[in-house]
Amino acid sequence: MFRYRLSAAAQSDILDILVWTHEQFGDEARKRYEALIAAALHDIAAQPDRPGSTERPELGAAVRSWHLRLSRERTRTDNGIVRHPRHFLIYRQESDLVVVGRVLHDAMELKRHLEPESLWR
Repeated sequence: MFRYRLSAAAQSDILDILVWTHEQFGDEARKRYEALIAAALHDIAAQPDRPGSTERPELGAAVRSWHLRLSRERTRTDNGIVRHPRHFLIYRQESDLVVVGRVLHDAMELKRHLEPESLWR
């Protein structure tokens, strides 16, 4: 298993997603989405090029994406499941580290939200 690191932008994305989820759907929904994000991070750290991940050469060398829906079944609990996750991780492997640059909504225009110089910090 690889270690992973969240860029400052990815940390901010996750916080914004969880705050919005809490405000719109409540505490239980926020907890479910938080568990889903954690599972997705674990999945890409376990195998960065896992089936279902997508190469994103238009975003840079070795950049991949992983949609949260691909980790959904692993987070099913008695309190439910996230039915329609809408976010994905943008990441790349750097030696023995997976760096997550952003966590974005799947309806976003990617290039408008990705600044190559600061994406991986």
